[in-house]
Amino acid sequence: MPEVRFEAASAYDFFISLIVLHNPADFGLRPSWAAGVRSRLPAAQREFFEHHLPFLGVPLTWLHDLPLPHKDTTPVLSALEQIPPAERLPRLTLIPELRPEVQIALQEIAATGRATPAMRTLLKAELEAKRHPPPAGTLDYWISAWSNPAAFGEEWLFALRTYFNLFFSEEEARLQPLLEDGVQTASRLLNEQPLPQVVETLTRGVSIAEIQQVSQLTLIPSYWSTPFIFFQRLAGQRALLVFGCRPAHLSLAGGGAVPLTLVDTFKALGDPTRLRILRFLAQQPLTPAALAERLRLRAPTVIHHLNALRRAGLVHIRLDADGERRYDLRREGLNETLTALHRFLDSTEEP
Repeated sequence: MPEVRFEAASAYDFFISLIVLHNPADFGLRPSWAAGVRSRLPAAQREFFEHHLPFLGVPLTWLHDLPLPHKDTTPVLSALEQIPPAERLPRLTLIPELRPEVQIALQEIAATGRATPAMRTLLKAELEAKRHPPPAGTLDYWISAWSNPAAFGEEWLFALRTYFNLFFSEEEARLQPLLEDGVQTASRLLNEQPLPQVVETLTRGVSIAEIQQVSQLTLIPSYWSTPFIFFQRLAGQRALLVFGCRPAHLSLAGGGAVPLTLVDTFKALGDPTRLRILRFLAQQPLTPAALAERLRLRAPTVIHHLNALRRAGLVHIRLDADGERRYDLRREGLNETLTALHRFLDSTEEP
């Protein structure tokens, strides 16, 4: 059984929030609200994030390994500033999970300032292999960044500081107590349940086979990623798991007394295809490909519906060691929905 550690650090949410704001539909966030937040940024920084976030992602490994006592955003950005500009891109994005041949190609682009046709083909295949292929043009932006990593490193740090000053600094103070609550909840569960069950509870229905293969697991609560997770293997048989800790009655975009998770759940249930998916999953666990065959739909369409059901907490995901995903019905999610509905209807609070 892995040794379990905890980390309550708002810098993870700083980077995750950028991903959420630029992919609001994937996280159940109102696109208009996300666009309003992005509009606070000057045009140059807006364009920078739109073009480059698809290949930058969240630097989980770098954040985790930072030797800082407190990983609030300000000291983390100061640590990034201490890295020479040309080294920021490789230091934060060349992770062990990236194939060696891809890493070699990127380093050659940095050394020569250009990409050969073979390199372009390799990098294009790497992007197309992602579960959610990035927008058109990402390949060119990726190559351009590595062609001049020093200039890119300067622009990246400036864009991050701008985003922090114009938006995320407002978030940080209110997030920290909730992140600490997330750590306390996880710690309490570990005293009551075996680790696999704790992971399923914290992630609202995700089983990860690889967790049994690591010697050390760091659990990291996140307000902005809720209900989704980030799982990453690290060097030395270590791994980290970022799990959602946002309370059900709170929303990223604010709101009144109506619990927005309840609204999202009924939206998810109000689609005939999703109801058919739940009925199939009630009979047996299935992969997206198997569901697509039964529904006679394209796999991306099925995955879109599964993501909506996942946001609503209605499906259980089993991540096999080989990367295969199997879904089944999360019946406790249905019970949670009914409980939340009764609680709301019986509440005396003004909606």
